[in-house]
Amino acid sequence: MNDDTLTQKETQEVMAQFDRESNVRRFSGVRDYIVKGLLLFFTAYVFWVTLVAAIPEQIRRCAFLGILIFIGYIIYPLRKSMTKRENHVPWYDILLGVLGAGSFFYFAVNFEAIINRAIMLKTQDVAVAVGGILILTELCRRVVGIPILVVGTGFVTYAFVSGYSLKRVIHQLFYTTDGIIGTPIGVCSTFIVLFIFLASFLEKSGIAAFFIDLANSVAGFASGGPAKVAVIASALSGMYSGSSVANTVGSGSVTIPVMKKTGYKPEFAAAVEAAASTGGQIMPPIMGAAAFLMAELTGIPYAVIAVSAILPSILYFTGIFLMIHFEAKKLGLKGLPKESIPRFGKLFLSKGYLLLPIAVLVTFMTLGNTPAMSACYAILTAVVVSMFRKETRFTPATFLEALTNGAKNTIGVAMACALAGVVVGIVSLTGLGQVLISMLLSIAQSNLLLALFLTMIACLILGMGIPTTANYVIMATITAPIVVGMNVPLLAAHMFVFYFGIVADITPPVALAAYAGSAIAKSNPIKTGVIATRLAITAFIIPYIFVYSPSMLFIDTTPLEVIRIIITSCIGMFGLAIGIEGYMLKPMKIFERLPAVASGLLLIHPGLVTDIIGFGLVAFVVVLQILSSRRERG
Repeated sequence: MNDDTLTQKETQEVMAQFDRESNVRRFSGVRDYIVKGLLLFFTAYVFWVTLVAAIPEQIRRCAFLGILIFIGYIIYPLRKSMTKRENHVPWYDILLGVLGAGSFFYFAVNFEAIINRAIMLKTQDVAVAVGGILILTELCRRVVGIPILVVGTGFVTYAFVSGYSLKRVIHQLFYTTDGIIGTPIGVCSTFIVLFIFLASFLEKSGIAAFFIDLANSVAGFASGGPAKVAVIASALSGMYSGSSVANTVGSGSVTIPVMKKTGYKPEFAAAVEAAASTGGQIMPPIMGAAAFLMAELTGIPYAVIAVSAILPSILYFTGIFLMIHFEAKKLGLKGLPKESIPRFGKLFLSKGYLLLPIAVLVTFMTLGNTPAMSACYAILTAVVVSMFRKETRFTPATFLEALTNGAKNTIGVAMACALAGVVVGIVSLTGLGQVLISMLLSIAQSNLLLALFLTMIACLILGMGIPTTANYVIMATITAPIVVGMNVPLLAAHMFVFYFGIVADITPPVALAAYAGSAIAKSNPIKTGVIATRLAITAFIIPYIFVYSPSMLFIDTTPLEVIRIIITSCIGMFGLAIGIEGYMLKPMKIFERLPAVASGLLLIHPGLVTDIIGFGLVAFVVVLQILSSRRERG
């Protein structure tokens, strides 16, 4: 590693360590062309069914999974250590890929006859389904990890213990749209896959480097500038990356070494990048994949969900930004040298066109187009605008690479969605959701705060081992109805689950984004996770606030109320930041820090009484700091 950035090899090593989806086989020569051909075939299928074909959902979803299973076994080895062997695909992986794909195509070809048979399945139907489920499960282990398999196995075991026969369980999981080919994989094959392709094209257009330069031009000069640059760049990059770990490594390979060089401790530098990168998944207009599932499960248009997430995401990043600012003041850190900072106007004029695909996406969704078609228009725009300048221009090689990377990146999300479908299918079959709802209600005793707290803990624990997408689907199926049943708006309940599924990536003891950042910074991973959690403290507060006061999500509110919420919440974030950091104009005493934290909590909570009390407390602390600072100078 040099002083400023990680090499490409070092970046890949970090990704392979913390992101299972990066543990892929290496190919060259003819085999490389064959693998790319398979990925391009999948790409052609995706765009064909999106833009041209009109086929039954069962066929579309089965074909989607079947193709990905075959490609997945070619790309992902049995063990991580096997990635070191180039051009080696064992015979058993080819066989598993063929059998796995064949099982789903078996249903696609015979779906009408199988649907007519209902639960009266033939022995052949059961054998094919069992094989398909086991092969899918093994691929999911390779791509996503063991924890999600433990969860899925637990639910399937519950079905058998409850007295359901093998034939009944198999029918539910494999041959209905309530199981593996249910809503999660339906959304993945319709919307999510196209946004993954869009992210791949945006990445190849050089937008990530533009975001870092843009952030430098805006905040590089300020106290602790590199950390503020990391927040802005990661927030922007996180909109399209869809992965906390990938965003941390991608942006962090540049920002973390610069933060360390400026004077930040390694743990703090890594925590800043991890916290900001994780928050990228809640950043409109392109949020994490789970947001598309939220639109499908709730029936609320994706555009409405994206708009509702604006204020919470602003508060999230404002909180991190303020804490970084006061940490920099406390340490006496300066900004970057003026000569190293690009000029905003010049930069925007030369590369601002790279933002056009995002503008097109937002425009078309606002006009009422489906997210899928809007993503297609945005992809086309990304290709066109890349031609404006030589350094961003797509060549045939980069164009094909964007397509193949998009197809490859879809595999992990699809496997997670398929296993999440297993959980949903078992809950639907057994009525387990009602059992869990009754249990949680008996524990909470109709206490909304306690129910929310238990839901939060469940989301954080589940999020330690499984992707955000699967976490959201499982918790939305089981716990969101409980919260809704306590007279909480549907959107607020689902956003609550969505938020805590995301922040699990920075919550110890298993905080993958924080650990990835610590690998780059050479810092203690646990300390990094703790600091990242402290920096992202608003993510643990905001969901409770919008459950109790849905106006934060623009639900049943007025423009004047929204303005008041924005002003008071930002002042509240100021109070919370100085209270947690223990510094404003000078180091703060405990009798200053406690009122500051209290003022932050009160002001973030929308309400006239809480706003008045909170404003009074923060004013009290500010006056104390000003007077104390003047006495020291005088």
